[in-house]
Amino acid sequence: MRPGQPSLRPEHLVDEPANSDRFIGGLSESIGGPLGTHAVRTSVRLPGGGRFWTPARVVLLLICAMLSFHWVQKSPCRDAAWADMKQYKYFCYTDVLALYYAEGLSDGQVPYKDHPVEYPVLTGAFMGVLGLPVHDLKERGVVQNDGQTFYDVNAVVLGAFGIVAVAATLAVRRRRPWDAALLAVAPALFVSATVNWDLFTVGLTAVAMAYWAKRKPVLAGVFLGLATAAKFYPMLIIGALLVLSLRTGKWKDFFVAVGTGVVTWGVVNAPVAYFFYDSWIKFWSFNQERGIDWGTLWYIGAHFPRGSGQYGFPFFGNLETDPQHSTLNTLYLGLFLICCAGILILGLTAPRTPRLAQLAFLIVAAFLITGKVWSQQYVLWLIPLAVLARPRWGAFLAWQIAEVLYFVSFYGELMGASGRQVFPEGVFVLASLLRLITLAILVGYVIRDIRRPEEDVVRSTYEGQDPDAGVYNEELPEEEEGLAPPPPALARAG
Repeated sequence: MRPGQPSLRPEHLVDEPANSDRFIGGLSESIGGPLGTHAVRTSVRLPGGGRFWTPARVVLLLICAMLSFHWVQKSPCRDAAWADMKQYKYFCYTDVLALYYAEGLSDGQVPYKDHPVEYPVLTGAFMGVLGLPVHDLKERGVVQNDGQTFYDVNAVVLGAFGIVAVAATLAVRRRRPWDAALLAVAPALFVSATVNWDLFTVGLTAVAMAYWAKRKPVLAGVFLGLATAAKFYPMLIIGALLVLSLRTGKWKDFFVAVGTGVVTWGVVNAPVAYFFYDSWIKFWSFNQERGIDWGTLWYIGAHFPRGSGQYGFPFFGNLETDPQHSTLNTLYLGLFLICCAGILILGLTAPRTPRLAQLAFLIVAAFLITGKVWSQQYVLWLIPLAVLARPRWGAFLAWQIAEVLYFVSFYGELMGASGRQVFPEGVFVLASLLRLITLAILVGYVIRDIRRPEEDVVRSTYEGQDPDAGVYNEELPEEEEGLAPPPPALARAG
């Protein structure tokens, strides 16, 4: 501690959502209002004087509980006996179990070597590392239901990466630990956590961003390369770094992180690409050949109800029937690039340098809104970025509710596509539209915060700085050593 500086516990710097967020503050009134000074002083404390139930511990408990509830929600489908559309009626379908059989893991086939996989290399390796030992245990008679065992093992490991994502969010939000609670209790996480292997990538990406915030570009690049080797979307974060480098003129850490990421991605991909090229290229060709997928902007255009039993607009219908999808690919890529150009202009002309998470969220959101594929689990890509970009509960929960409504209607649509009509096509289209609109509103709020930085709650907590920016930011106060005075905005309510 420096001479003359007051000793401040980190808890005195912590933002209280009931005091700073109008939505949470309003809810807290039903149970007596925000937590006061007396309640804090009389809470359970450790022998050293610290509180036992710190915000970080509460948030980590919340994510563990949420992942446990998710496992219960998926339990009806764990036995792989999906008769009578059980996987749709109970909303418990998961690619993890379906692809254990479809990708040959149940027969002991090695991904890429014996069977092409439609995912990037690291996800395929993840599937194989967990799937092949389960197959071996079945052959030895150790397990009877290998599909159920495979799902359970995946649920545990993917859940660990979900916890890592929350921990990484806590690491870069020491003054705002309750922001991570948005991720921990996100309704869309409850329904989508193990629909696919996306939590694996989400965890790696969160660690990469945490290392960047700590000014460790080599480690940030390694984890960004690993994340991109598992799914494509983490590469989009490089666009946010590029905008900030153009804005600030700071390039050294950018090139170090990107270079390290490219090398890491190459090391992971090169052996598979060299020895099993036809299997390796499947991911790229598969995505090029895909048409309009469920729930996208293009799907809405092709199926929007026009009255008198008519659906869709003629132009979008032509896109859906094009066997080569060349026009669709050109349009969605062009529209995405236009959005990226807009984000670049926004980043360069904003009154203050935008925060990294704000730009990353806008780019990934634009990719999903304009894309031809918007799978239900892709919401997991956005949740951590949305939490870092704009940790406000109201708009966030409205978007999450729309995502859950889409999730439920999607399974009804799948039942209809399987021959059992549940509701008219228009219901699913409207649910898709609601998801798109609520996300677009959230995007609008983030853009507003960039144009009017005084509205940004993260900046107000960190005295105008960006805790995620790494080298793009000035040094943050050393609050962990008690060297910084508490921001006026964080004065405790009595």
